[in-house]
Amino acid sequence: EVLDEVLSELARIGDWRRCDKIVTAESMGFPLAAGLSMRVRKPYVFIRKRRYGLPGEVSLKQTTGYSKGDMFINGIAPGDRVVFVDDVISTGGTLLAIGKALRGLGAEIADVLIVFEKTREKARIEKELGVRIKTLLKVQVVQGKLVEWA
Repeated sequence: EVLDEVLSELARIGDWRRCDKIVTAESMGFPLAAGLSMRVRKPYVFIRKRRYGLPGEVSLKQTTGYSKGDMFINGIAPGDRVVFVDDVISTGGTLLAIGKALRGLGAEIADVLIVFEKTREKARIEKELGVRIKTLLKVQVVQGKLVEWA
């Protein structure tokens, strides 16, 4: 039920008229992208942590609040208009690296949809990315517990 409600809300707030493909990063965004794809009838692309060696594959460096590593993009063509979807935004490291790589491929980021906003730096991340980030719920960790904040 929770996933269904999240997908309904993401489908409602997304700019699907300007979308050719839904893009997400491995792995927590997978159920979001797959579910949205079925609802809005747009194909999805997974940005993976493993190299596949496909023609045109592009690698990027990802740095989050808890890890660093390579990610690999396949299936994006120049002129593609993408909606990026993910479960959480914290440092913005993954989103900014993916945004730079997508633009390097000639894609346009039409929209960014995130379930949990776990940062007080959304404005900075939006400025660097050049796209408004839409989130469903602002959260923070207080005494080891995840709580909503306004």
